[in-house]
Amino acid sequence: MSDAEDPSFDPVAPNTGDSYEPVDVFPDSDDFDLRPGADSCYKCSICDTNCPVAEVDDDFPGPKFQGPEQWRLKQTDDDYEIDDSITECSNCMRCDDGCPSGVPLSQMHNTARGQYVDEQMSKFSLKYWRNRILANYRTSARLASIFPRTANFAMNFGPVRWVMDKTMGIPNERDFPAFATETFRKWWQKQGGADASRERAREARERRGEPRDADKKIAYFHGCYSNYNTPEVAKALVHVYEHFGYEVVVPEQRCSGTPMFANGMLDDARRGAKVNVSSFADLIEQGYDAIASCTSCSMALRKEYPELFDIDGVDAVAENTFESIEYLRIHEDLKGEIEDADVSDELAKEFAYHAPCHARNQGLERQAVELFRDLDNVGIEDVGESCSGISGTYGWKSEKYEKSMKIGEEMFEHMEHAEGTTGMTECPTCAMQMEHGTGYEVRHPLELLEAAIVE
Repeated sequence: MSDAEDPSFDPVAPNTGDSYEPVDVFPDSDDFDLRPGADSCYKCSICDTNCPVAEVDDDFPGPKFQGPEQWRLKQTDDDYEIDDSITECSNCMRCDDGCPSGVPLSQMHNTARGQYVDEQMSKFSLKYWRNRILANYRTSARLASIFPRTANFAMNFGPVRWVMDKTMGIPNERDFPAFATETFRKWWQKQGGADASRERAREARERRGEPRDADKKIAYFHGCYSNYNTPEVAKALVHVYEHFGYEVVVPEQRCSGTPMFANGMLDDARRGAKVNVSSFADLIEQGYDAIASCTSCSMALRKEYPELFDIDGVDAVAENTFESIEYLRIHEDLKGEIEDADVSDELAKEFAYHAPCHARNQGLERQAVELFRDLDNVGIEDVGESCSGISGTYGWKSEKYEKSMKIGEEMFEHMEHAEGTTGMTECPTCAMQMEHGTGYEVRHPLELLEAAIVE
């Protein structure tokens, strides 16, 4: 006889009264509460199958362990130490994209990596100082830009590279990117800065038949690389936005922090974030939107800052930050401008486009292909969904160089079979990897947009 048929079966009513007290499983903490995210993980392992590092390294335990599983271990075992494999995570964030439950995997990884560096990594080791130098690229670039030609020669001089490889673990197979002879910020000052941009924007509005005093203004987050290495990208942004009648301001700023997150240097990242948030939050209150030309920078401001830092104004900055092409596609008839344009100079060619992982994380992986496919005299081909493998500073470490190249093999192969022999991407380090693995010249979508529509 079943319980349902047994007249003596009398189930006890559940205790739903005031006497119920939830058990405090984990101790109180001033850190962000990651328990809801950890509880959302049901161990489907999709994050592991999306991880490019796990694909090429059988010893890497994968995002699931690095995230929710390790987080739980930290809460329940006072003697638990962060597994050193956390330093093998490249911070590509593909695990976030793949997770069907919205588990904040990269937030967990960044938090754990920061704890590992703070509490377990020797501050006297060469690896720590190598990572610190790579993470604080802005400091090195600022010094190199004082004498850029000398720096360009010295940084790629054979014996110097050999010493750097053997002592610091910076692979001599890679070529250091060239520093510009004039930084973007110096060029910007020579152009008259914000005051001159305001006047140029007003003139552009009149040409376009818009009100001269229309409220169109943006604050440009150029990042380190566009300032010190590729000012042509930053100049293209200024020219394109002013073409559409936008006033451009270039406020005080520090590194976005992306390389610092990847190396567990959260204190360094927090210092820069405080400057950036303060600077851009004030402008947002005045009606500006924050625009970045690097997808890793836009991702840091709109995703990683609010995940990791409790800073006044951080949510306002996150909500009003956009990638450069994304913003124009939202607010302007960019498709119409492209349909009426053509390219006849050196950029009239076929492009092999790679969507950076940090663009995918923001839902922007197809925007360049969709934008330029109707541009006369230009062809653009998406070279697939693979990761480039460099992941910022990850591929700039000797012990990870071969791994980064193995991750990038699929992208290299797709580029070799593409119609074009010029690459395109929004990420400067992806561009480095594309050039390194194929020998192709690589351009930013803003450069092509400038060539198409700016007279």
